[in-house]
Amino acid sequence: MAENISQRYELRLRAHPRMLADIRRAVGARLRLWGREELISAAGMCVTELLSNVHKHAASPECVLTLERLPHGIRAAVSDFEAALPVVKEPDFLSESGRGMFLLSKTAHAWGTDLTPTGKTVWFTLRSESVEP
Repeated sequence: MAENISQRYELRLRAHPRMLADIRRAVGARLRLWGREELISAAGMCVTELLSNVHKHAASPECVLTLERLPHGIRAAVSDFEAALPVVKEPDFLSESGRGMFLLSKTAHAWGTDLTPTGKTVWFTLRSESVEP
């Protein structure tokens, strides 16, 4: 792999359900570039959940998606202007919503939230099976 490929990707956007497929494609393209193809499906699901939460719960849809290539996988984060933190609850699988953060918590190797001066950042890491920890 060429060493001059950036290890960080940032996308400023307005979270909206119509944009999610395009954003998943952009995430997939970046992960392929980084040699992390095995993480595309999980990363797409987790990023979709974070952006859906911005759309549903934040006062403003403005946010920043950041991807970072790590030696053992990737770190993804969505920063928005809402201080309220996401809640993981045991899902009602018959309900049409409310499962996203639960699924993210079971998919990601690690995840968390950081309060920022302007809102919060919700992040997760995924490990590559083919890369030793």
